[in-house]
Amino acid sequence: MSLSRVAVLAAVAVTLGLTPAPATARPAPSQAASAAVPPKLIVTIVVDQFSANLFDQYRSRYSGGLRRMADQGLVSINGYQSHGLTETCPGHSTVLTGLHPAQTGIPANDWIDARTGKEVYCLAAPQNHLAHGRDDTDNGPVGPEQLRATTLGDWLKAASPDSKVVAVSGKDRGAINLAGHRGQAFWFTEGFGLTTYVEPGETAEAKLAPVTRFNADFNAWMAATPVAWDYRNADCRALAGDWTIRGQTFHSVLPPAGLKFDTSPLLDEQTLKAAEYLLDSQKLGQGAATDMLGVSLSATDRIGHMYGTQGPEMCEQMHRLDAALGEFLDKLAQVPGGVLVVLTADHGGSDFVERLHDHGYPQARRADTDAIKGVNAALKARLNLDADPLQSGGSGWMVADAQRRSLPDPLRTQVAEAAVEMLRALPDVAFAETRDRLLAEPLPDSRQPEMMTVRERMRLSTVAERSPDIQFAWAQNTTAGGRVGSTIAGHGTPWEYDRRVPILFWWPGATAEERFLPIRTVDIAPTLAHVIGVQTPRVEGRCIDLNGFAVADCPATEAAETTRGR
Repeated sequence: MSLSRVAVLAAVAVTLGLTPAPATARPAPSQAASAAVPPKLIVTIVVDQFSANLFDQYRSRYSGGLRRMADQGLVSINGYQSHGLTETCPGHSTVLTGLHPAQTGIPANDWIDARTGKEVYCLAAPQNHLAHGRDDTDNGPVGPEQLRATTLGDWLKAASPDSKVVAVSGKDRGAINLAGHRGQAFWFTEGFGLTTYVEPGETAEAKLAPVTRFNADFNAWMAATPVAWDYRNADCRALAGDWTIRGQTFHSVLPPAGLKFDTSPLLDEQTLKAAEYLLDSQKLGQGAATDMLGVSLSATDRIGHMYGTQGPEMCEQMHRLDAALGEFLDKLAQVPGGVLVVLTADHGGSDFVERLHDHGYPQARRADTDAIKGVNAALKARLNLDADPLQSGGSGWMVADAQRRSLPDPLRTQVAEAAVEMLRALPDVAFAETRDRLLAEPLPDSRQPEMMTVRERMRLSTVAERSPDIQFAWAQNTTAGGRVGSTIAGHGTPWEYDRRVPILFWWPGATAEERFLPIRTVDIAPTLAHVIGVQTPRVEGRCIDLNGFAVADCPATEAAETTRGR
């Protein structure tokens, strides 16, 4: 670990009040169900863009891993990402930190540097390099420095240096957020296999050593196996059809046009193969210390964006993901030290609006983006400006010049406040507020996430300097842009279909239980920390009782009240 990383991690730990504690189990109650010792392996699975709606829709048709977790695990059918800007990077940042994006420092997948006008990726680390030797691919050099919070893996490593923390994903932001500051993160890159980031003073060879053999086998498999994706299930074939999207015809059929490995079920299947490889090669859960394995599955997200969620493409993805997870759980059940698995999502998603419209939602539509041009024209005339002041960036609007550099104050504030009033008058706009006004408000209580106002949700997505000058949301079932062959459906809104996610806990021999009262993804980290006996910093989430699994119930103070890391 480089000196810069050590300094960043130390500063984050001090800020959050992290006090390491021995990685030992808390005293267990006398009842027989709690006689077991804590598991030696914690597995966190995040299915990208896996909404609670999608889980519910296919629940009766699952027959593999998702069916096993649903029938034999603890199922929370009303899980929530509590914040408003539901994107991959901020959503992943909540799962193992116990904090909302306003506290993790990750408001979106990217933001605009107001001084330079340049886009900043959520995990950008220009001092690093990519292990596969191509810094101009993927999202460029990355690392965990932008994440201003520590994770469960960091807390575990502080208490138990011999513990192993590893994460694998189809995306860098999936792996790095789960690995934290002290873990190893691997993700797929085209034409290479699994890659990672290399910090100053490190070598690519050493960083890739844990996956070198996997990459050799994977590339041999890719060379010998054509990328194929066809029907395996009759219920999926029945969903095929043609749709007109912004004047183009979209053929919703398998195999899809432009088929690629990373926009097919193959991506998740190989990610789980990589997870199994790491499980075996790193001997996770087989030592004296507790280990952690993070698995972020990216195919549901990429398929949802490119093909929508209600066609044969997503149907086949649900069946194949379920089957692959079944094989993975079979493997986990053999871990000698015992395993606890949690599965959730970074955000939900929705189908493309043309199909929604024809399926009984007449309000579903593409937004009139030309209306923003009208707002810009009005602002220019009212404030005597030379260029359009509203520039898109970071899931909102920057008040900037043509190069996206921030306008000087007080002009910036004047423009932002005037723009908010104009934006609110547009029929396609549901929310608009200045970043400064939102930051002036305290963080809301999110313990009842289903009752939060849209403003409160957006406050939890607002970060000083990183969030745009204007936080913004289109109306429900309204989306901007869209192009056949690229993105036709998406997420990122404060609406329920993007916020509600499944949260499932499973371990071999678990007693099935279903809970309907809402819990949040920020509750996962303190819950897992309690199970393995690791002390948390001050977090927003609370410990959730797992039906007496391995340890005593959560302390009453943790279950009854939230602690805020302001």
